Amino acid sequence: MELEIRDVSKTYSNGVHALKAVNLTIGKGMFGLLGPNGAGKSSIMRTIATLQTPDSGEIRFDGQNIFANPTEFRRQLGYLPQDFGVYANASATDMLDYFARLKGIKNAKARSNRISELLELVNLTEHSHKAVDTYSGGMRQRFGIAQVLLSNPKVIIVDEPTAGLDPAERNRFYSILHQLTDSAIVILSTHIVGDVTNLCSDMGILNRGSILARGKPDELVASIERQIWHKSVSREELTQLRLNHKVISTRIVKGDIQATIQSETAPAASFTQSTPDLEDFYFSYVPELAV
Repeated sequence: MELEIRDVSKTYSNGVHALKAVNLTIGKGMFGLLGPNGAGKSSIMRTIATLQTPDSGEIRFDGQNIFANPTEFRRQLGYLPQDFGVYANASATDMLDYFARLKGIKNAKARSNRISELLELVNLTEHSHKAVDTYSGGMRQRFGIAQVLLSNPKVIIVDEPTAGLDPAERNRFYSILHQLTDSAIVILSTHIVGDVTNLCSDMGILNRGSILARGKPDELVASIERQIWHKSVSREELTQLRLNHKVISTRIVKGDIQATIQSETAPAASFTQSTPDLEDFYFSYVPELAV
């Protein structure tokens, strides 16, 4: 099972060059596509979902061009966009039954059994007869996953699924997504580093329409081993540091500004070397995030 994205480019009518010769090969399991807002993540997700065609390049699933027969590919696809609408006053059970009919599950008992199974999976059985438009953000996302899984898809796309969720709901959502990786390609598009750290065995960094890095998270982090240094600084010192060093991030720690620098040698004796993490690697590739 393999999804191949080959030299995919996309420019919109307003002149925005959203995708620039994107190349990725994604196998079964959880793949994290990490990038800031506006990086092109939703553009590549919509293209994989056949909601738009690329200007150039192609996407193949198990060797077949998905745009040659998009209807057939969509039968194997589950797509959860960042925002999705629901019908007012419709319960989770009624909505899932409606979508199951649309997906061709004609047998009433088969539909009922599948819906019960999915509501149990996403921990919504007790809320199955409540209107979905009254759900919290986390509950609605879990309902979205149930909807996506109705037809046992081979490719699952989730776009910014944990944005706005509280920590408890985020962890619950992580647990659900993790259960899907044994039998499908799951593509997780996010700007939240923790999503990729907690879930993904493979990843890519996308920014300004281009893939900047690709690999296993632990191997990417290992590539900057012994290159990360930090120090508490004043605002004046930070301005000077930026003139002479690669400042990849700053944060407030106990009221002080802590600057993190990437350097193969110690910037100065006053800096402390630290063990890198995925956030350090990400910030090293997306310098505009170094506020």
